Amino acid sequence: MLIGELAERAGTSPRTLRYYEAHGLVRAQRSANGYRIYDEAELRVVREIRALLDVGFGLDDVRPFVACLRAGNSSGDVCPDSVVVLRRKIAEVDAVIDRLGAVRHQLHGQLTHAIAHREKTCLRSWK
Repeated sequence: MLIGELAERAGTSPRTLRYYEAHGLVRAQRSANGYRIYDEAELRVVREIRALLDVGFGLDDVRPFVACLRAGNSSGDVCPDSVVVLRRKIAEVDAVIDRLGAVRHQLHGQLTHAIAHREKTCLRSWK
């Protein structure tokens, strides 16, 4: 398939596909007239890349998953290097959740204080 068809089927743009190719993530064959030609395996690779990028992975994080698919595995997450990246990403997400929990706790405390202070101020102004 040509780049336009791959882009359409993968839900991305030809420009993005060329970007992935420039970073060594996507491989294209070349036709006699120089057009990029992709097979179904590349569609699978691009879909994997898109799915990972959509949940916050960077291009370097994606590389082990692409290599895993290229090695003939049915999924990009079954190889040891991919598992390492998944564990690291989970740890990063857990750290963000912990920070957000602390922020929420602090904001809740400020809100409680503000409501209590407002009620006292409002009561005094009515007297």
